[in-house]
Amino acid sequence: MTDTQQDAGFTATGILDGDRDEPLTAEAVVRRLIDAAFSQGHLDVCDELIANEIVEHQDYGPGHAAGAAGVKAVVTSLRRAFPDFKLEIEELVVSGDTVWTRNVVTGTHDGPYMGHPPSGRTFKVYVFDTMRVVEGRVVEHWGVPDRLAVLMQLGAISRPSAPAKEP
Repeated sequence: MTDTQQDAGFTATGILDGDRDEPLTAEAVVRRLIDAAFSQGHLDVCDELIANEIVEHQDYGPGHAAGAAGVKAVVTSLRRAFPDFKLEIEELVVSGDTVWTRNVVTGTHDGPYMGHPPSGRTFKVYVFDTMRVVEGRVVEHWGVPDRLAVLMQLGAISRPSAPAKEP
């Protein structure tokens, strides 16, 4: 179905069920990826919006899958650890084919995360992402999540104590 969507001051025209008649704007691609894939867990959106040859600059460790499969693995892992995982765009800037976002992420720790058992605690941290979009697909990504703050809020690690003052 062809649709024009207006949300937070942007307009994206295209087909929203995966069979697009023209590429979505860079902003629309990023918003759809964050809202539908990460916040709602719709993994099929990754196949629609992620280029097979995406260049990933965020370190996910050795053996991380490429392309849409890699993004699906990240979404699946996050939603397994935090079933109510929500990634919300607070600020977004577009310049040509590049989109920068400042996001807030929240969730409840109900599954294993980075080797730590569920704690039932909630967290809220900020994530900064930069994505380059070409012909309606993300071709490059840089991400800066605050994993240390997540682990501290979940009680998995302690906050560092203040250094002792010298006399």
